Amino acid sequence: MQGTGPGNHTGPGLSPEWQSPRPTMRGALQFQDPDHPESILNAQTPQAGHATRISIGGHILADALLAQGVDTIFGVPGESYLAVLDGLWRHREQIRFVICRQEGGAAFMADAYAKLTGKPGVVMVTRGPGATNASIGVHAAFQDSVPMVLLVGQVGSNFADREAFQEMDYRQMFGPMAKWVAQVDRADRLPEYLAHAFQTATSGRNGPVVLALPEDMLTAQAEARHPACHQPVRAAPSATQIGHLRDRLAAAQRPLVLLGGTGWTTQACADLRHFIEANQLPVTCAFRFQDLYDNRLPHYVGDVGIGINPKLAARVRQADLIIAIGPRLGEMTTSGYTLLEVPRPAQALIHVHAGIEELGSVYQADLMIASGMPEIAAALKDLRVDSSAWAADLAPARADYEAWQGRPALYQGIEPELDLWQVMRTLAQIAPADAIITNGAGNFATWAHRFWPYAGLRTQLASTSGAMGYGVPAAVAASLCAPDRTAICIAGDGDFLMTGQELATAVQHGGAPLVIVFNNGMYGTIRMHQEREYPEREHGTRLINPDFARYSEAFGGLGLRVDRTAQFEPALREALAFMQRERRPALIELSVDPQHITPNLSLDRIRRSAQQR
Repeated sequence: MQGTGPGNHTGPGLSPEWQSPRPTMRGALQFQDPDHPESILNAQTPQAGHATRISIGGHILADALLAQGVDTIFGVPGESYLAVLDGLWRHREQIRFVICRQEGGAAFMADAYAKLTGKPGVVMVTRGPGATNASIGVHAAFQDSVPMVLLVGQVGSNFADREAFQEMDYRQMFGPMAKWVAQVDRADRLPEYLAHAFQTATSGRNGPVVLALPEDMLTAQAEARHPACHQPVRAAPSATQIGHLRDRLAAAQRPLVLLGGTGWTTQACADLRHFIEANQLPVTCAFRFQDLYDNRLPHYVGDVGIGINPKLAARVRQADLIIAIGPRLGEMTTSGYTLLEVPRPAQALIHVHAGIEELGSVYQADLMIASGMPEIAAALKDLRVDSSAWAADLAPARADYEAWQGRPALYQGIEPELDLWQVMRTLAQIAPADAIITNGAGNFATWAHRFWPYAGLRTQLASTSGAMGYGVPAAVAASLCAPDRTAICIAGDGDFLMTGQELATAVQHGGAPLVIVFNNGMYGTIRMHQEREYPEREHGTRLINPDFARYSEAFGGLGLRVDRTAQFEPALREALAFMQRERRPALIELSVDPQHITPNLSLDRIRRSAQQR
């Protein structure tokens, strides 16, 4: 990525047409610290605004992507952006194009990439069907506040507004689920639009941005200036706000810290831990953000989400101060807006969020602070108050959490053929502590949320939007982006088959995730609600499934089936050894009793309770 010699004026990794006025130094791709994505700004690229070139739009776009620090793109090729693919061919040593099998899987991979690296995930799809398939990932990124840039092919401008083949109005389509949607009609403005897109996606509350690219614009020749790399902008708390927070905490008797959201770094988590431990505070994590605090540490008391520990729910309600740092405080985290009343909670509330528009939108907090996570964590690191009023309650809170990890009530007096609790315990004992656990949506995910001890930042990839099919693409992306770590997807049978074909993507690009499929032959979550609302009237939830083990083998992976508890440990060890040796995916199919719908309730018990109402 260096220039070819002292007199070379060609930018790092950029096409020779870019003429920079002076030699450059190092390329952006040498700066890939996931904890400090802003470090990319230190990369020396051709001087912005001075370099110009004449080329077609697709090549200008590819160069602009490289200038924004892009090293990976997930996508499904389409004829609407062939010129961009040609531009990316010229940068194939610097930008990896991960060829996916469906656009929804590609968008999920980009979402997972962003969560894992701290950099924006980039997706490229074709017009119409490609864009609609990708929309599920855009919606997931919006609800999770994940930086993403979706590039969509568009019909040529000479066909616009005729409902031409696969034509859509992307501003209307994506407007409610993206931070910004635009169409680039002039090739010379591509660098400007790309810089704007990345700036918007990464500043304030992170989120997805969509750019539509007319086909004729991508083949038109233009002269364009070289763009500067984006610079993420985050707010920081004022000294006055930190002083108010300190006063509120000092006056509290039963405080509770709730962590969530995105934008965290390893340093930010370390700074928060310093604050938590110094003040003997109990800490919880919001729905599917359980990796923001090491679950094995004594100050962690559980997650606030679906299937919450009843004793933790009581602590949330009884708290006299909740310090919510990062979460949006949405429906899942607040148990349907019941743990905190809308609009004024009974508890004193300090709400810290990166997006100023989020603060006060649902909850009128006593103190609202717009701040990035590294900024608030650094400001709180050395804050100290007298914690004697609540310190003694920390151990009981932790004990309640540890008891919640024990053998669930469902199994009392029963010895199931396949004990899912023991499966999760065995997985936690054998798999690496820093394994990346991914999942989609369904009751099966409760086993991972409740019984896996998340060891810290970037060990959990899951969508808070409840998107089925997220887990497999996320595990594929994790395996590609962090090849030295173990990626494990926990999936349901219906959940897996929505994106299971992305195992082919893993094989093609050298990924080796482990997928554990909970096969109970039904859409379990819907069946559970069906029995609760309309007992004994099951309809539309039963599934006839393939042989999942052979399905994995068809892609070149390993496939194993587990029917009894004793079979799981040897299967797991075989799968992990295969993944390491062959660098290919492995799948373990679990034959799950349909009665085991949650760790605490069976379908029969849910049905009986409904019939007695």
